[in-house]
Amino acid sequence: MFEELRAIQRQFGYLPADQLQQLAAKLGLPLSRIHSVASFYPHFYLTQPARAEVRVCADMSCHLRGGQELKTNLEQAFRGNEDVSIRQVSCLGRCDSAPALAINDHIYCGLDAPSSLSKVRDVLSGHPLPAEPRDHPRAPVASDPYAGSPNYSVVRRFVETRDWSGIIAVLKASGLRGMGGAGFPTGNKWEIVRNAPGKEKYIVCNADESEPGTIKDRFIMETVPYLVIEGMITAGLVTGARQGILYIRHEYEEPKEILQQEIDRCYREGLLGPHILGSDLAFDLEIFISPGGYICGEESALLEAIEGKRAEPRNKPPFPGTNGLWNQPTVINNVETFTFATAILARGGDWFKTQGKNGSTGMKFVGISGDVQHPGVFEVPMGTPYSELIYECAGGVLDNRELLAFAPSGPSSGYLPASMADLTLDWNAVAAAGSMVGSGAIVVCAAGRCMLDMALNAVRFYRNESCGKCVPCRMGSQKMVEMLTGWTQGQASSTDLQLIDELSTAMKLTSICGLGQVVPVPILSVLKHFPAVVEEHITQRRCSAGVCFPKRGAA
Repeated sequence: MFEELRAIQRQFGYLPADQLQQLAAKLGLPLSRIHSVASFYPHFYLTQPARAEVRVCADMSCHLRGGQELKTNLEQAFRGNEDVSIRQVSCLGRCDSAPALAINDHIYCGLDAPSSLSKVRDVLSGHPLPAEPRDHPRAPVASDPYAGSPNYSVVRRFVETRDWSGIIAVLKASGLRGMGGAGFPTGNKWEIVRNAPGKEKYIVCNADESEPGTIKDRFIMETVPYLVIEGMITAGLVTGARQGILYIRHEYEEPKEILQQEIDRCYREGLLGPHILGSDLAFDLEIFISPGGYICGEESALLEAIEGKRAEPRNKPPFPGTNGLWNQPTVINNVETFTFATAILARGGDWFKTQGKNGSTGMKFVGISGDVQHPGVFEVPMGTPYSELIYECAGGVLDNRELLAFAPSGPSSGYLPASMADLTLDWNAVAAAGSMVGSGAIVVCAAGRCMLDMALNAVRFYRNESCGKCVPCRMGSQKMVEMLTGWTQGQASSTDLQLIDELSTAMKLTSICGLGQVVPVPILSVLKHFPAVVEEHITQRRCSAGVCFPKRGAA
């Protein structure tokens, strides 16, 4: 269905009603089913869009690096022009080169207002937009066992030995966890699917990183795509799955091209297909382009999207390991997990365990963005202090300002104060501090930022991205945005703090998926670590950072 919808939109620029009727007849589906799916995803238009559709990223890193100011300048320049539509958009996955904006689905980063205005005027003049500039050549990945010359030694060895139990044992011994945020042991996950009864089994790679600050998977796919693909092939051979699907976000055009080239090469060299390396083993792999939406990063919502449905999370249990894609046993890991699985199996589990420091084991890719001198993706040992990541890897705080706060893993981890910067990148240590390592999306806030404003920005992101399936998330996120907005405008109620506490508890206990459960995390972290900031807004109607109450002349 998605390919048909994309084809229609490419031809007409949107999805005309008569075309949807014809598609429903062609596919033998009710029109309501087609419309339900098309209306759910943000990359489909049901009405004719403006000639210039401008979407400015508004989340975390772009919020810190001038996204709102850029949007305001564009709105002022094209006010009253019906050919231009300017709106905010959720994270575009370019946090290391913020601010980011999309013009008719062409993504640009780090542009100032004049450059952005020029590109919009080019569209209105009928000039074609240039492609997004490609990144500079990337530094080698230290954990790459092939040093850039892949030979798929793990797959070759398995074809000879068929030692699936040995592979699972190595992964278990290495301590590799899922690197997408949940941290479930990888060896255990593969073993569950291996032992699960099922007519078919599937391997799914979640490359839909859409949470603000998450940029590491894009770096991995562009730099060592063969490690991702070999990890998926190996998982298929070990578990008995014959089909793999790499689910990638719509905005990742360059990684998609690089991965497709590597997949094509694997087919040519017999590493994919019905007879891998001339054996009786089979595994096929294809790329599935997301129709859009942060909720698709939730594993069960992702499966719903692949099945051609609205990406609404499923109730759990059952879990994907036994009832996943098409209700069959399914391994779902993210890009980084498959990458490290390949490196571990090529180098040995002991190699991975010796890579950490300060009592931790393993390696981690982290993306550092926000108020830092050199945003980017860095491969570091687990156990590295966050202060070292911020000051040595990312070059320190922007403009030599003092560190105020940092989010260890985007909005879902909440914010920690500068006094906790010596905390180490360690699953247990960060959890004990009331946060999480998560996906490693480190977002830095410099002195002078308003942490209530940052909490509101994060909660608003979740409100905007809620699929709306469950009441606690749909209504709770909206109510929380309304309260926090009121705090920044001098409209706090004496019962708000109690209501925040009650609402947070209800959302954590009753939301179907992780999105609804983490909506309160940003503001709860600010209430815990920056209570004076909230207090001055509520009781004094004052913002020391000068961000809120703009009409009141706040300091």
